[in-house]
Amino acid sequence: MRTNNQENTLNKSINSRYWLPALAASLLAAPPAFSGGSAAVHKYTISVDYSMTRLWVEARFASPVTSFTARSRAAGKFLIDVRGCNSDQSIRLRNNRMMLPESGIRCINYTVDLAKASRFDRRYRDLAPDNIVASPALWLWRPEITRHSEILARLRLPNDVRASVPWQALDSAEQTYRLTRSPESADAPVAFGKFDYRDIKVSGATLTVSLLHGKKAIDQRAVLNWIQANANGISQVYGRFPNPAPQILVVPTSGVRGDTEAIYGEVIRNGGDTVQLFINPEKSLKALMSDPTVAHDFSHLMLPYLNLRNQWISEGFAQYYQNVFLARSGIYDAQHSWQKLYEGFELGRRSRPELSPNEASEGGVRTGLMKMYWSGAAIALMADVELRKHSVGTESLDTVLGRLQRCCLPANRMWSGIELFEKLDSLSDDPVFMPLYRRYADTAGFPNTTELLARLGLSASNGKIRIRRNGELTRIRAAITQKQPPTIQPNRLAAR
Repeated sequence: MRTNNQENTLNKSINSRYWLPALAASLLAAPPAFSGGSAAVHKYTISVDYSMTRLWVEARFASPVTSFTARSRAAGKFLIDVRGCNSDQSIRLRNNRMMLPESGIRCINYTVDLAKASRFDRRYRDLAPDNIVASPALWLWRPEITRHSEILARLRLPNDVRASVPWQALDSAEQTYRLTRSPESADAPVAFGKFDYRDIKVSGATLTVSLLHGKKAIDQRAVLNWIQANANGISQVYGRFPNPAPQILVVPTSGVRGDTEAIYGEVIRNGGDTVQLFINPEKSLKALMSDPTVAHDFSHLMLPYLNLRNQWISEGFAQYYQNVFLARSGIYDAQHSWQKLYEGFELGRRSRPELSPNEASEGGVRTGLMKMYWSGAAIALMADVELRKHSVGTESLDTVLGRLQRCCLPANRMWSGIELFEKLDSLSDDPVFMPLYRRYADTAGFPNTTELLARLGLSASNGKIRIRRNGELTRIRAAITQKQPPTIQPNRLAAR
């Protein structure tokens, strides 16, 4: 049996024009057995070579296709060869579109320069040589995925090489996945290499965390404890984690948002829900447990992906909940949580007072970001208080979002803010969401949180919040941030 080093030497010594198609054919000679429901099922086999420099795809379609594209306009730069499965005729590329026969085609083989594609995004430049990330937007060519079609994909990887993908796993042993319609909010990552996996079990979910290796090591135990604590916190909102199996990717990098922060995160809805965390090993991780990045990103998973005009809702609800559940899980005390919310409301009040939340979101005005984030957080607090007050504590924003998760998440399409708020009203005993939307979404200025905070028994002096014992809604205030026991003991991290 050849070692990987021997195989790499062999790879370099043979002209790729002749050996790549032959090796791809041998790898694809026995296509996997797939099964699907009533949807049209396109069957893909995706193979990676030992040196992770080439990727081959065989795509077999449920019926002849005439349109076959990739999400990124740059994808054509990485194509090496494209051919019909039963023909030596090469398929030409024009304007990021493969020129297919007018009658359509049922099977395509193509080869991608994976090494070149992995260098496209500079955020991954600090990874170890045996770890690469290349978004499927750069190499996954496909027909349009609709409500009535899907892709079943099998990965074929060299020994000791792992993959982290955003797609729904059907058979982890066979590396088989389902790709269905999704909001496609951004380009999801796929990682290949010899990196570490850890399973974190929380209520309603198993979070598989992929810990990529960088040129400098990160403190994996600290990062895993941080993720575990925040996953426990969000699972307390309505008794389970919002998504049963999100992709979580930890990426070491020296360039996190201009080197101004140690941690940066993003949530991507493309083929599934992805939480990607960029961590700078040079920065101190002592304060990791109090960093709100992963709390904010996990909170996003409680809502569907919203259109640009209504992003203030998703960002604002995440701002609200990151502070609420950090208090509930004991990472913040109640005083600190309300202080952070108060400071945020003041930032929002001063930010672009001439804009409404919808205008701030739609315009993408940098100086209006605080208006967008904290207007949504104020609306979340108002809705939470109203639900708790009307129901005498039996209903809350937690319970309504729990019903939303049961009926509608994870979502496979983009929603509007009105559609979301109408759905939330239909899931609650009293309609509180659409009245708030009609009052504030298109209104310049900032929601009046001063009066609400006073009713909750909170007063501010010289920028500092003080918790009072007297107040109309002090019981509601206490219930919002009440500390709760963890759903699972920390550090129960299963190695894979």
